[in-house]
Amino acid sequence: MGDTRPAIRDTAQRTGTGKRRAVAAALMLAMGLAALDSTIVSTAVPQIVADLGGFSVFSWLFSGYLLAVTVTLPVYGKLSDTFGRKPVLIAGAVLFLLGSLLCALAWNMASLIAFRVVQGLGGGALQGTVQTLAADLYPLEERPKIQSKLSTVWAVSAVAGPGVGGVLAAYADWRWIFLINLPLGAAALWLLVRHLHEPRRESTSRPRIDWAGALTIFACGGALLTALVQGGVAWDWLSWPSLTLLGTGVALIAALVLIERRAAEPIIPGWVWRRRTIAAVNLSLGALGLLMVAPTVFLATYAQSVLGLAPVAAGFVVSIWTLSWPVSAAFSQHVYRRIGFRDTALLGMAGAAALLFAFPFLPYPGEAWQPTLLMLLLGAALGLFQLPLIVGVQSTVEWEERGTATASILFCRQTGQTLGAAAFGAVANGVLASRLGGAGDLDSVTHALDSGTAAEPVRRAVADAVHAVYLGAACAAAVAFVVLLMVAPRRFPVLKD
Repeated sequence: MGDTRPAIRDTAQRTGTGKRRAVAAALMLAMGLAALDSTIVSTAVPQIVADLGGFSVFSWLFSGYLLAVTVTLPVYGKLSDTFGRKPVLIAGAVLFLLGSLLCALAWNMASLIAFRVVQGLGGGALQGTVQTLAADLYPLEERPKIQSKLSTVWAVSAVAGPGVGGVLAAYADWRWIFLINLPLGAAALWLLVRHLHEPRRESTSRPRIDWAGALTIFACGGALLTALVQGGVAWDWLSWPSLTLLGTGVALIAALVLIERRAAEPIIPGWVWRRRTIAAVNLSLGALGLLMVAPTVFLATYAQSVLGLAPVAAGFVVSIWTLSWPVSAAFSQHVYRRIGFRDTALLGMAGAAALLFAFPFLPYPGEAWQPTLLMLLLGAALGLFQLPLIVGVQSTVEWEERGTATASILFCRQTGQTLGAAAFGAVANGVLASRLGGAGDLDSVTHALDSGTAAEPVRRAVADAVHAVYLGAACAAAVAFVVLLMVAPRRFPVLKD
C-alpha cells in the first residue's frame, strides 16, 4: 500500500467538539457491551443448562468467546490501519449484534456456543478499535481523560455483568441477556454513523490483505488457547488432546513467522517487536494479564471459603479495586508529565508487586477489611501502570500504525490472562493436593466448604492455595518491572500530534 500520510489529518480535526462527545459516548457504549458480555453469562448458566442441556460443555460459552476475541485483535488492528477505524468498528459492532441476536434464538447448547463465537468475532473489533479511535480523537494531553473513562466503563460493566445476568435470568428469561445488547448497540452504531468523520485516505496502490497470515493467526491462536483453556479441565495436561493442540500451535507459529516475513502487508509486522518501546510494553502488559488472574479469579474463593463472607460481600471485596483503578489512571497524567511514561509505570508496578507479595502474609483467617484494603491499593497501583503505557505507545506511532500497535498490546494482555488462568489453576490445585493428600481440586473443595461439609484443615488448605497464586502474581509483577526497566527507553519517542 502506498504512503497515505500526506492525505491523513487527525480525526479530531475532522470531528467537532459536539460530535466528538457523541463519538466518545458511542465508544463508551461499545466498550461497555464488550466488557458486559464477557461476564454477564456466568450467573445464568443454571437456567441456560436447564433449558438447553449440554452441562458437560457449557464452559465453552466463555472459552469460545474468549478465543474469538483474542485471536481477532491483531487482525482488526491491521485492518483499521488499512481501511480506517470507522468501517472496522461498524462491521465489528454489526457482527457482535448479529451474534447476540443468534444467541437469543439458540435452540441447543451447540448452537449457543457457535453463536457466542460469532459474538467474540465482533467483540475483538470493539475492544481494539475503540482504544485506537480514542487515541485518534484526542491529543496527547487529553488522552488520559478518555482512557480513564473507558477504563471506568470496562470496570463497572465487568463487575455488574454477573448481577445483571442473574437478575435477567431470574425475573425475565436468560435470552434477554443477549437481547439487551441490541438497543444499546444500535444506539452506538447510530452515533458512529452520524457523527464520526474520518479523513479521506488517498493511496497510490490497491490495499493488499494478508489473508494467509490472518487465517494462520486464527488457527494458531485457536489451537494454543484451546489447549490452555481446556488443559487440566476437560483433559489432563499430558493427554493426547493437549499434546496435539500444543504441537499444532507451535508448528503454526513457525508457519506464521514465514508467512509474515514474505507478506507485503503483514498482519503482525516485524516492527511491533523490533521497536524497544512497543516490545517492552507488549511483554509487560502480558505480565499484567497474568497477575490480574489472582484477584479476578481466586479472590472470591478466598473471601467466601476462608473469610466466610456471603457472595454479595465477597463480590464487594473483589470489585473494590475497580473503584481506585480509573481514578489512579486519570491522575497518572500528572505523574508521567513530570517523570515520563516508563518511570510512572515502574512506580505503579513496584507498588503492585509489593501489595501482591504482602497478601500471603495476611493473618489467618483475618478480617474482610484487610484484603479489601490491599485490593483498593492494588487498583491504584495498576491504574498508574497500565494507562501511561497504552497512551505512551499510541503516541510513538503514526496514524497508520496505531491500530496495529494498540491491538498488539491488548492481544498480549489477553493472552497473559489466558496463560495465568491455566498456570495459576494448576498451582492452586497442586497446593491443595499436597495439603490434602490428593483429595480433589479447588472447585470440589470450595463446593464442600460452601455446603458446610469441610473441616478447618480444608479451609486452611484453600488459604495456602490462594496465597501461592498471589506469590506467583507477585513474580509476574516483578517480571513486568524488570522488562520495563531493562528494555524500555527511559523517554518514549513521542511524535507530535
